[in-house]
Amino acid sequence: MTTLTSPHDLIAAIPFLIGYHPVDSLVVVSIKGNCIGMAMRVDYPSDLPESAYDLLASHLQRDGSTGALLVAYIPTGRSDGEVVLKDLADAMDRIAVNVDESLLIQNGRFRSTLCSDSQCCPADGREVPAIDSSRIAIEHVFAGRAMPFANIEALTESISPLVVSEDEKWISRITKFAVSEKAKNLTKLQRDGATAVIDLAGEFALGRGSDDLELVARVIGRLSDIQVRDFALGSHTDEDLDTYFLMWRQLMRMAPIGYVAPIASLFAALAYESGDGALAHRGLDRALADSNGYSLALLLRRVFTAGWPPESFAAMRRELHPKVCAGIFGLQGGVLGDKTF
Repeated sequence: MTTLTSPHDLIAAIPFLIGYHPVDSLVVVSIKGNCIGMAMRVDYPSDLPESAYDLLASHLQRDGSTGALLVAYIPTGRSDGEVVLKDLADAMDRIAVNVDESLLIQNGRFRSTLCSDSQCCPADGREVPAIDSSRIAIEHVFAGRAMPFANIEALTESISPLVVSEDEKWISRITKFAVSEKAKNLTKLQRDGATAVIDLAGEFALGRGSDDLELVARVIGRLSDIQVRDFALGSHTDEDLDTYFLMWRQLMRMAPIGYVAPIASLFAALAYESGDGALAHRGLDRALADSNGYSLALLLRRVFTAGWPPESFAAMRRELHPKVCAGIFGLQGGVLGDKTF
C-alpha cells in the first residue's frame, strides 16, 4: 500500500484495503513504522462496552502497530460519531498505540476530530472526494488491481456460483476425479492431484485460465482429498499469489455443491494473506454453506477473527508445506514442475 499523506488519501484507500465501499461501519487501519498494516471493519457500534473497543485494539497490538487510523462511517440519524471515535481512541491509548488520524464520515461529508482549524475542518465537514480521481486509485490501477466493489453485496456476488456448477455433465466429469480415503491407490491419486494443481496454475499464469476443462475438473475432484488440499494451500509464493488467487476464485465459482468447501477455504486463505479480510470471510461463508462444520474453514475463521497478521499466517503455511510434500511424494525436498520443495 502506498503512503497515506492526507485525509483524502485515507478515505480513498479504505475501499481498497477492505475490498468495497463501507457504510455504517467503523474502520481501523494499522500503521507499522511508515507502512500500512492490516485494516479491520466492524459494523457501526451501538452501546458497546469498553471491553469491545479493547478487543479491537488488541488486534493492532498483536500486529505490532505503532499507530492507528480511525474512520467512522456514521449511519443516518446517528450523532454519536465523536463519542464512538473517542472510546476507540481511549482503547488505543491503553495499549500505547498513537491515533494518527480520526475521521467522521456522514452524508457524503467528512471531518477530522483531531483538527481544530475551522477552515480546514468546518463543523459540517467537507465533501468526500471522488475515489476514481484520487492518487490512490491511479496507483492501484497502474499496479493492475481492480477497483473496490460498490458494497458488500457486490463483493459477495463476485464469488457466487456460475451456471456451469449445476450442469449434470460437468458434475459427472468432476465426480470421476473424486478421491476416496479408502482408495487402494490413494498415494497415487494424491500425487496426481498435487501435479494437477501445479499444472493448472501454469495455465492461469500463461493467461489460458480455465480453458482446459478436463484439467479443471481433475483439480476440483482431487481437492476432495485433504492432503491435496493442504498441498494446494502451500503451493503459491509471493510472486505467483495473484495467479493462484484468480485460479481459486474461478474454480470456486465453477465447483458443484459438495466440492466448494476446500476451494473456498483456499480462496479465503489467499484473500486474507493479500490483506482482503472482507473477501476472506465471504469465502469462508461459501465454504461453510457447502459443508457445515468444514474443519479448515472453521480453523481459518478463528485465525481471521483473532486478527492474526497476514504475514504470520503466511509463515505458518510455508512452514507446513514441506511436511505435506513429504507425505505425498515421500521426500523432504524435490521438484514438481517448476516448483522446488
